[in-house]
Amino acid sequence: MGANGETIRFRPLTPKNWSDLEDLFGPRGASGGCWCMWWRLKRSEYNKKKGAGNKRAFQKIVAAGASSGVLAYVGGKAVGWCAIAPRRDYPVLEQSRILKPVDDLPVWSVTCFFVPRLYRRQGLTSKLLVAAVELARKQGATAVEGYPQDPKDTSMVEAFAWTGFASAFKKAGFKEVARRSPTRPVMRKLC
Repeated sequence: MGANGETIRFRPLTPKNWSDLEDLFGPRGASGGCWCMWWRLKRSEYNKKKGAGNKRAFQKIVAAGASSGVLAYVGGKAVGWCAIAPRRDYPVLEQSRILKPVDDLPVWSVTCFFVPRLYRRQGLTSKLLVAAVELARKQGATAVEGYPQDPKDTSMVEAFAWTGFASAFKKAGFKEVARRSPTRPVMRKLC
């Protein structure tokens, strides 16, 4: 149940419900044209495709049947998004010294969230995480990782925490497995 007693349902993103993601993200594609391609493309390619190009690239991934994420619904309307796929689908993670692999365990990665302001601060991110782990488990994953923010103060603007907050991951049963930056833990949950 949502904070207002609404029933929340979760569905994986597929070509059939692509329009729900479009409605949720809006014409600009959530974070200024990202369309969940930030971790999938080299910076130069990402910047060239920002907006419509990223949308087409992400839609192609979804059309191919690749795991891409989970939508949260209230009353038939998408109200939240969590991106999840095998880590190998996110080549930019491999280039990060802070988010480099912790060990050899093949993991799935939660890379971003999008929750409109009306549904923030109601625990939806933790619920999306639980649904994302379940999706990954059903597709053979043995572990899921996330790379949330863990700010030293509470002044961080929520809109800039698209990788989530460590507190939401803890609430969903994730444990910290590495911290190479004071504000950026690597958190993991076994499926």
